[in-house]
Amino acid sequence: MRHYHFYQFIRKHLGLFVFGYGILYLLWFRFLEETVTQGTEFHIMHCVFDDLIPFVPAFIIPYLLWFFYIGVTLFLLYRTDIDEAAKLGIFLASGMTVCLMICTLYPNGINFRIHADPTRDPFSFLTWVIQCADTPTNVFPSIHAYNAIGVNAAIWHSRHLQNRPAVRMASLLLMLSICCSTVFLKQHSVLDVVGAGVLAYFIDWAVYGALSESVCRVARATGNVKETA
Repeated sequence: MRHYHFYQFIRKHLGLFVFGYGILYLLWFRFLEETVTQGTEFHIMHCVFDDLIPFVPAFIIPYLLWFFYIGVTLFLLYRTDIDEAAKLGIFLASGMTVCLMICTLYPNGINFRIHADPTRDPFSFLTWVIQCADTPTNVFPSIHAYNAIGVNAAIWHSRHLQNRPAVRMASLLLMLSICCSTVFLKQHSVLDVVGAGVLAYFIDWAVYGALSESVCRVARATGNVKETA
């Protein structure tokens, strides 16, 4: 029953939930960025595959499309499929909270970032801008990859998009390109992306499996069939 009331609250106040959690996330992440720096001790995230992947500034395009991907999908689902929008909000907030907790308890970062030359080409300039704003710490799991996986999951789970294969495939390709961009831009280790994938797998089960089944069961018992997940 508690899961049902929690879900209904998010469903009815999704805008407030997203805004409120956004402030909490920014404050927490800001604290981590100021606490875990290159001048402090942190665990290095690195594997052999990181040394094999080249630095490709052109991947800044899908990397930046992440912001559009998250925002537009949330907005469109909010307008057309409030149940999926609510579940996506819960998915994103749950996973991002886990990521922040991991970075708090297990300070981490990378030491193989390649600094872009802003005078070389537009791609390098945009990459340089991102590097100036984003430190090479607090990288595991990759929130960039995790959120992209979550948005793609919401699109594939949406009943309203089941007959839109072009939209679903475009989402899948964009999600994969965003995940790849994090390692080709040397923003993350392959370990960070793998960690994001594993986390997304369990959160997907919790949100689209356990939570959805619980909400549907209570909704049927109370006669609120229209508000099932």
